[in-house]
Amino acid sequence: MAKDPTLFDEAPSAKPGTDPSGHRSRLRQRLLEGNDEALGDHEVIEMLLMQAVPRRDMKPLARTLIDRFGSLAGVLTADSRTLAAHPGMGEATAAALKIVGLAARRLARQRVREAPVLSSWQTLIDYLTIDMAHLTRERVRVLYLNARNMLIMDDHVGDGSIDEAAIHPREVIRRALDLGATALILVHNHPSGNAQPSRADIEITNRIAEAGRLLGVTVHDHVVIGREGHVSLRAKGLI
Repeated sequence: MAKDPTLFDEAPSAKPGTDPSGHRSRLRQRLLEGNDEALGDHEVIEMLLMQAVPRRDMKPLARTLIDRFGSLAGVLTADSRTLAAHPGMGEATAAALKIVGLAARRLARQRVREAPVLSSWQTLIDYLTIDMAHLTRERVRVLYLNARNMLIMDDHVGDGSIDEAAIHPREVIRRALDLGATALILVHNHPSGNAQPSRADIEITNRIAEAGRLLGVTVHDHVVIGREGHVSLRAKGLI
């Protein structure tokens, strides 16, 4: 197992739990007493790294991560191996960052499951954005809903362009019938960042919608997620 170099790069005189400059204490106070804007993005990264490395100035490392990955979201959604290989990082510090994304996704997913999807649409969009907006490959998912529009299953169909090689209309509807679902929402992301649907997105959506109509399964929407926002094919009148 690779060693985390940051664990061994500290002043010989440092003692566990010490904070000679008081910097860490000030960051903690600002976090606990302030609002969501109390800390800058690099300071959020710095505090996360501090949990893995008890005594070392993590500000320079936090800044290099922001510089490399472009933003707080870019750092937190970066590939685990890429993070661990970044100069000054390692497995422990990479894990300290990746756990945040995991916790955020699970919290958002739980909120989606607690209410009918169509009446809590923004909650769904928040979840999908957290989970998919920064992916570097296209991911196709089908959200299967019951008669009350509660989420039954969030099915990761596959990775790659959304066409019949990746998603088969008959298979999608058959899966809905197997689950007892009465409706579904298609979802995929555009790694380019632009969420505007392609011709293929529109065509496959309407093929699935037509197959669903024959068997009593409603396609409520197809949502395309990008870093710059999202697009609903239903809202654009494309279904």
